[in-house]
Amino acid sequence: MTDQNNTLPPKTCTIEKLVTVDADVEKVINGEKTATRRNGRYADIDEVMTLKGVKIVVKNVYAQMLGEVTDQDAMQEGYENVEAYKQAILSIHPGMTWEPDMKVWVHEYERTE
Repeated sequence: MTDQNNTLPPKTCTIEKLVTVDADVEKVINGEKTATRRNGRYADIDEVMTLKGVKIVVKNVYAQMLGEVTDQDAMQEGYENVEAYKQAILSIHPGMTWEPDMKVWVHEYERTE
């Protein structure tokens, strides 16, 4: 999988900023959240982040349009469906609009312990 890193653009932020909301940190630790979508690339495949002492490894990174997000994708994010995920994102980012053709970077991960 590491070969795929060569085809990804440079990171726009650091992995430490990938999951920062306390409720999301708890969801990741509990296995209820296994992906994070960001407007930039925050991690490389196989990169490890530590949340409250728990090691989480990034398994996949890829681009997706917001209009392609499915209920299954929203469940990876820790929400019951796309609408719940959309409302959560819009409440976190005041003034943001949900643009179906907006590209986001999906970071999928899992606990290493």
